[in-house]
Amino acid sequence: MMASGTISGTTPDSYGSMLELAWKGTKPLKMKDGTERKFILDGDTLIMRGYCQGKNFRVGFGEVRTKVLPTK
Repeated sequence: MMASGTISGTTPDSYGSMLELAWKGTKPLKMKDGTERKFILDGDTLIMRGYCQGKNFRVGFGEVRTKVLPTK
Protein backbone atom coordinates (compact mmCIF):
# COMPACT_ATOMS: atom_id res chain seq x y z
CA MET A 1 0.00 0.00 0.00
CA MET A 2 1.24 3.50 -0.82
CA ALA A 3 -0.13 6.89 0.14
CA SER A 4 1.11 10.37 -0.66
CA GLY A 5 0.58 11.89 2.79
CA THR A 6 -0.04 15.14 0.94
CA ILE A 7 -0.55 18.39 2.74
CA SER A 8 -1.53 20.75 -0.03
CA GLY A 9 -1.84 24.50 -0.29
CA THR A 10 -4.73 26.63 -1.47
CA THR A 11 -3.58 27.33 -5.04
CA PRO A 12 -3.49 24.92 -8.02
CA ASP A 13 0.32 24.99 -8.18
CA SER A 14 0.43 23.64 -4.62
CA TYR A 15 -1.94 20.69 -5.08
CA GLY A 16 -0.24 17.38 -4.45
CA SER A 17 -2.66 14.48 -4.85
CA MET A 18 -4.11 13.11 -8.08
CA LEU A 19 -7.58 13.72 -6.65
CA GLU A 20 -6.80 17.43 -6.20
CA LEU A 21 -4.93 17.83 -9.47
CA ALA A 22 -7.79 16.33 -11.51
CA TRP A 23 -10.51 18.03 -9.46
CA LYS A 24 -12.08 14.71 -8.40
CA GLY A 25 -11.91 13.48 -12.01
CA THR A 26 -13.70 16.46 -13.55
CA LYS A 27 -10.56 18.06 -15.07
CA PRO A 28 -8.30 15.48 -16.77
CA LEU A 29 -4.54 16.00 -16.64
CA LYS A 30 -2.58 16.03 -19.89
CA MET A 31 0.30 13.56 -19.72
CA LYS A 32 3.66 13.97 -21.50
CA ASP A 33 2.61 11.45 -24.18
CA GLY A 34 -0.54 13.46 -24.96
CA THR A 35 -3.01 11.15 -23.21
CA GLU A 36 -5.30 12.43 -20.48
CA ARG A 37 -5.83 10.97 -17.02
CA LYS A 38 -8.42 11.53 -14.33
CA PHE A 39 -7.18 8.84 -11.95
CA ILE A 40 -4.16 6.58 -11.40
CA LEU A 41 -4.56 3.27 -13.27
CA ASP A 42 -3.33 -0.29 -12.84
CA GLY A 43 0.13 -0.60 -14.36
CA ASP A 44 1.09 3.03 -13.66
CA THR A 45 4.47 3.69 -12.09
CA LEU A 46 4.36 6.40 -9.45
CA ILE A 47 7.44 8.40 -8.51
CA MET A 48 7.56 10.73 -5.52
CA ARG A 49 10.44 13.05 -4.65
CA GLY A 50 10.57 15.63 -1.93
CA TYR A 51 12.66 18.20 -0.19
CA CYS A 52 12.42 20.84 2.49
CA GLN A 53 14.12 24.16 1.90
CA GLY A 54 14.96 27.11 4.10
CA LYS A 55 16.92 30.31 3.62
CA ASN A 56 20.33 28.64 3.72
CA PHE A 57 19.60 24.93 3.43
CA ARG A 58 17.87 22.21 1.46
CA VAL A 59 17.28 18.67 2.73
CA GLY A 60 16.24 15.97 0.27
CA PHE A 61 14.10 12.98 1.10
CA GLY A 62 15.17 10.83 -1.82
CA GLU A 63 12.87 9.06 -4.23
CA VAL A 64 10.16 6.43 -3.86
CA ARG A 65 8.92 4.39 -6.84
CA THR A 66 6.15 1.89 -7.04
CA LYS A 67 4.03 0.23 -9.69
CA VAL A 68 0.26 0.01 -9.23
CA LEU A 69 -0.76 -3.64 -9.50
CA PRO A 70 -4.31 -4.85 -10.20
CA THR A 71 -6.26 -6.36 -7.34
CA LYS A 72 -6.46 -10.12 -7.16
